[in-house]
Amino acid sequence: MHEFSLVLNIIDIVTEYAVKENAKEVKEVEIEVGELSGVVYDALEFALQTAVKGTLMENSAVHIKVIKGLARCTDCLHEYETDSLFKPCPECKTCAPDIIKGKELRVKSIIID
Repeated sequence: MHEFSLVLNIIDIVTEYAVKENAKEVKEVEIEVGELSGVVYDALEFALQTAVKGTLMENSAVHIKVIKGLARCTDCLHEYETDSLFKPCPECKTCAPDIIKGKELRVKSIIID
């Protein structure tokens, strides 16, 4: 389950920021996860619940925002929502999309005290 290693990286990012700011606790963390990132959301949530124990994030609220996939056709430049890396363009049927959004995985915000 690679989600656990992703969560460990998230905890490292949040902890590094909190320590740098001399925070006593992390109140809230917002994470953005793209539909096309390959992350299994249930596994990510489970890993978060397990891995935060004993860290500055243990009592923090974690919000996961899902970013919908957005592609641009490389032939006709039409932009369209997609839930697949290989979804053909609905306008010209070309199957060579340039993914604009949906592959992200990032810590968007951290609220500390």
